[in-house]
Amino acid sequence: MDLRPYLEDLERRLDPAAEAALWQEWETFCRGEFRGGLFSPRRPGPSAPGIAWPAVRVNEALDDYDKMLLQQLGGCSSLLKSGGGNLLSVRCNYGSSILPSLFGVKLFIMDDVYNTLPTSEPVAGGTEGIRAILDRGLPDLAAGYGAQVMEMGRRFRDAFAPYPNLARHVHIYHPDMQGPMDVCEVLWGSGIFLELFDNADLVHQLLDLVCETYIAFRRQWLEIVPAEGEFDIHWGMMHRGHIMLRDDSAMNLSPEMFAEYIAPYNQRLLREFGGGADHFCGRGDHYLEQLTALDGLHAVNLSQPEYNDMEAIYRHTVDRGIPIIGLIRAEAERALASGRELHGLVHTA
Repeated sequence: MDLRPYLEDLERRLDPAAEAALWQEWETFCRGEFRGGLFSPRRPGPSAPGIAWPAVRVNEALDDYDKMLLQQLGGCSSLLKSGGGNLLSVRCNYGSSILPSLFGVKLFIMDDVYNTLPTSEPVAGGTEGIRAILDRGLPDLAAGYGAQVMEMGRRFRDAFAPYPNLARHVHIYHPDMQGPMDVCEVLWGSGIFLELFDNADLVHQLLDLVCETYIAFRRQWLEIVPAEGEFDIHWGMMHRGHIMLRDDSAMNLSPEMFAEYIAPYNQRLLREFGGGADHFCGRGDHYLEQLTALDGLHAVNLSQPEYNDMEAIYRHTVDRGIPIIGLIRAEAERALASGRELHGLVHTA
């Protein structure tokens, strides 16, 4: 596949001055220096494509590096076309089972009609399967999706190198590595929630191995795509630090269990990589005080404010100087209209 027409189209449409100004706006926001109600930046105007961009389906891209690159660049093209205010970014888009795949789980590719990312089945054998994983220790980092992720990172880097605007302003952000507990749940299956009571030591051993694997995999990634100074990009949004943790499993845990099974492992990763941000789906207001108390937790992204006591969310984020990025606009505007002080620390598209 000849990707040059698409790379050249983006290179032509990308305004370096506008991208640099947008970066500066985001940096001001992340430093807590934005003065306004809601942070919702925009480019000066839309930049229409000069060629037709194809829609690349998720399953098409899983086993084709060129189609993965085209799929991700298509998102950048759409962003320039709309004039939106997220930063241009691409990732190795292999889903949430990248780290679990290193341990040998069976991947589950979704039917193409759904056009959504793959997942995986829990390790065979239940608890005994987990013991076998622990006995083997650190997995082969090239197993599962590991080698494809690293190769795709190189492909992005090498494709952009001849194009100065793309190389400078299209950010390659780290693949979806989830958070330690999320990875453990994917590996073990929903039975892990009973094991928290019945087999706590084994759960902690798995969490420790997952953290060790995360660190090794992330270090290998950084050899291909080094960190960009103080800030990082995820989903086109900037945050301080260099990882975006996921805590979707945490909605099922009490604050006490969060303190035991999630906080110390998140803290280990945040310290290892200079801090970062945390995403969660579902409810998180019950543990958020502990999450935002972690050293190096610099931003929060939540996808479903309707399931949360948002006053508690704001109290433990913006009132403590921690930005919320990517908040649904309806909730952000509701809070602002109600007179809730957001301290210039809420971003919405």
